[in-house]
Amino acid sequence: MPRYALKVEYNGAPFAGWQRQADQPSVQGAIEAALARLEPGPHTIAAAGRTDAGVHGLGQVAHCDLTKDWEPFRLSEALNYHLKPQPVAILACARVADDWHARFSATERRYLFRLLMRRAPATHDKGLVWHVRNPLDLDAMREGAAHLIGHHDFTTFRSTICQAKSPVKTLDEITITATKGLSGPEFHFRLRARSFLHNQVRSIVGTLERVGSGAWAPSDVATALAARDRAACGPVCPPHGLYLAAVRYPDDPFA
Repeated sequence: MPRYALKVEYNGAPFAGWQRQADQPSVQGAIEAALARLEPGPHTIAAAGRTDAGVHGLGQVAHCDLTKDWEPFRLSEALNYHLKPQPVAILACARVADDWHARFSATERRYLFRLLMRRAPATHDKGLVWHVRNPLDLDAMREGAAHLIGHHDFTTFRSTICQAKSPVKTLDEITITATKGLSGPEFHFRLRARSFLHNQVRSIVGTLERVGSGAWAPSDVATALAARDRAACGPVCPPHGLYLAAVRYPDDPFA
């Protein structure tokens, strides 16, 4: 059976997350239903990461096995036709080896978090950013973030329901930049690692917001990390500012 890699973009607002659920809409379920319109199912696809309810995808990657030998461009066009009007799009499609796996073959995942900073409520960007009303100190947040770079036990920054075998991860990058968005000033948090724990990014960004607001000192981030205790974490920020931005592989199937 030929295997295909899919690069997927989606707005997570109407979905209960990536993973298929029996009684709620999911991104996986939407794509599998579209596949069933092309070939008899049932279809089961695998993804690089299982994003939570409300989290968006800019460069999620999944793979599927089909019986027909599809030309990749035609497969992506057919899927996009059957995905309408749901906010899910197949950006690219490629034939891959039979043992290639969207999750296990990945060597890096990149997340983007958008924080909008203004007094007025968000309108055009509602559901796409975390809206914070008060100004934040960029330099303080960068100083706090520096404590999290590297190989650490991230127990403090993972959900209590996280199923990962170990809380030890290597966080390769956190960059925070100020930019002018269409709706006002934004901070963009970019995080890069081979893999992440459940709620790790949202826990980190929520904690750094406390630093930016002045409620925490930058050094408090190091103290929280060293505690290895979920109770030491700052607030977990909402999901709708979070985007799975990209997934990297030893050989890019979409190149």
